[in-house]
Amino acid sequence: MNLLVTGGAGFIGSNFVRFLRRERPDWKVVNLDKLTYAGNAESLPDARDFVHGDIADAKLVERVMRGVDAVVNLAAESHVDRSILGPGVFVETNVGGTQVLLDGARQAGVKRFVQVSTDEVYGSLGPTGKFNENSPLRPSSPYSASKAAADLLALSYAHTFGMDVVVTRCSNNYGPYQFPEKLIPLMIANALEGRRLPVYGDGLQIRDWIHVEDHCRALLAALEKSRAGEVYNVGSDNEWPNLRIVSRLLEILGKPAELIEHVKDRPGHDRRYAIDASKARAELGWAPRIDFSDGLVATVDWYVKNRGWWERVRTGEYRTYYERNYGAR
Repeated sequence: MNLLVTGGAGFIGSNFVRFLRRERPDWKVVNLDKLTYAGNAESLPDARDFVHGDIADAKLVERVMRGVDAVVNLAAESHVDRSILGPGVFVETNVGGTQVLLDGARQAGVKRFVQVSTDEVYGSLGPTGKFNENSPLRPSSPYSASKAAADLLALSYAHTFGMDVVVTRCSNNYGPYQFPEKLIPLMIANALEGRRLPVYGDGLQIRDWIHVEDHCRALLAALEKSRAGEVYNVGSDNEWPNLRIVSRLLEILGKPAELIEHVKDRPGHDRRYAIDASKARAELGWAPRIDFSDGLVATVDWYVKNRGWWERVRTGEYRTYYERNYGAR
């Protein structure tokens, strides 16, 4: 198998490339990444078959697609807060870049294209129920709207051009190598530095959490076992309010709850996500394996042991963003 992974220097992408190196060592995996703020070169598992470039660069995409059997598109601007501050780049990368990849894959005769998406395309749930693959798309932020558009674009290539396209939509990921603007690594890093932990609003927004390795396992299953033109939700039936997550992290780290600071809620903040992953379980033979309590402790341990990694990425442009979003602390 010759596989192109886009966004392979990001959080999920770098974990996925590592996972493939272990589970499919005979595959050639080409890793294409622009190395933006979240595409950290230090997250790369190795320099083998790494291509530095933009998925929106049609000439580059045409070149890297040659001889590729399948594509897993993980390249995306992915943070809701940043999409509120500047929506344009989300449309350029998540929609325009996906279109360039789809065209490149179609012209190269790629056998399968996996579009990696998010449960955020469904919008917000009430206190009960779960999203399934037939739930209407009601994105609430520029980020989720751009991902919904990319999903529909990918599925349109399946219908119009007969491409073998599969879309996966996953719940919130956690684990090693996650950029420290996301909830769990942000709170771990701030607690380790003795800084305030900014919690939006009342902190009772509910998310369904899955360890990144379980997500990687689902992506491999989708690549190898899914039906063309289908959408598969990926989640682990593990709902937690944000405030409970933050409190648990402080317990693991032995830090005082007084570090929590409630800040003004972000615009359009979805209240609850929950995923029905029964289709992925039934058709792909996939199920999450990592218990959340164990995974959370292991994640904290990784950030404690790899302090140099996240300290380096919390400088410069990230510091400017943090102060703009949460206020200087």
